[in-house]
This record gives sequence, C-alpha cells and structure tokens, in this order.
Amino acid sequence: MPEQSTPLLQLGDERPLTLPLLPAGPPPTERARLERRVRLLAWGGIGWHVVEFAIALAAGLAAGSIALIGFGADSLIEALSGGVVLWLFTGNRRGSGAAERRAQQLITVSFFLLAAYVGVEALRTLVSGDHPDASWIGIGLAAFTAPTMPLLAYAKRRLGNQLHSAATVKEAAQTQLCAYLSIALLLGLGANALVRWWWADPLTALVIAAVAAKEGRESRRGEGCCDAC
Repeated sequence: MPEQSTPLLQLGDERPLTLPLLPAGPPPTERARLERRVRLLAWGGIGWHVVEFAIALAAGLAAGSIALIGFGADSLIEALSGGVVLWLFTGNRRGSGAAERRAQQLITVSFFLLAAYVGVEALRTLVSGDHPDASWIGIGLAAFTAPTMPLLAYAKRRLGNQLHSAATVKEAAQTQLCAYLSIALLLGLGANALVRWWWADPLTALVIAAVAAKEGRESRRGEGCCDAC
C-alpha cells in the first residue's frame, strides 16, 4: 500500500511539504476480533509448550542430552512469551505503546537467557566428553514439532501484522525458531542414536544457543517487526 502523506505549508514558502502518516490500525470492532484470536492462539501455544517442556526435560535428563534440555528450556520460554502476549492484549494495556515496548523487551530477555544457559551447558558437555544416551522419545517429539510449529508461527505473524504489534510478531518469530530448533534437534539426536556421534548433541545445543542470541539481538534493535509498525 503506498505511503500516505499530508501537506504542510512552510512559512514563507508556497510549496507544500509532506509529512508521513502513521499507518492506521484496524477499526475497533475488527481490532477486538483480532485480539481475541491472538489470545486464543497464545493460550493454545502455552498449553502445547508446557507439554513440550515436560517431555523434553524428562527425556533430556534421562538421556543426559543438553540439546533436549535446551529444547525444553526454549519451550518453557516460549510459554512465558505467550503469557507476555496475553498480558499485552488484556485490560488497559491493549493498544498501549508503552506496554508494547515492555512486552518486546521481555521477549528479548527470554532469548538471551536461553542462549546463555544452553551455550554454557553445551560447552561443558563438549569439554567433559559426556556421552548422552539415545532418546527415541526426543526424536519423536522433534519429528512432530518440526512441521507443526511453522503453521502456528504463520498464524501469529499474520495477526501481529494486522494489529501492527511488534511484540506479537517477535513472539511468532520465537515460535518459528522452535521449528528450526526441532530440525536441528532431530538431526543431532538422530546422529547420536544411529551412528553414536555423541558430539552431535552438544553441537546441536550450540546451534540452539546461537540462533536464540541472534533473535535476541534483532529483537533488541527492533528488527523483525512488521513493516507497518
């Protein structure tokens, strides 16, 4: 959609100047409908991520897999991020610019916490030479999550763009990150289970940490927002 502008006449100059107008958000009725959909998706995502966290953590502890534990930690952070989005679209915070910035800051912090924890534990595993056991439960979890998370991320991103909500778009990016991490987890756990490449597990965890740190930096700089924001 072409950028709209409004003419501004400068004193002593007959040529009109133009100032860009901020993109208009949806009308109140449509916005309320979109916000309800955001809350429903957030609740659904929170429920799944809590289950995902419990499965990944239990399987990771049983197998000694830092990649699975990191994946579970990411799932917990995603559940917390979904809670941030619910907070943003509840009560007087709806449509608040200050609440929007606070929500995006909280999601940014969650990325960095994940990167720090998983990175340290992955390096410790590599240095100590700990050999994680095979985890077929973890492989099954990753195989299920990889194709389903992009669908949820798409729905969240679309709603975030319609609402001009940077925090919602970044939370969708975190859901998409879960899909990428599922693929990496599937490869790492598969390599360990099938050919006993034990180092594939902590290397996968380092990939998880690196991607989370990258997302955190972009979120802190305000990148990843919808163009209309």
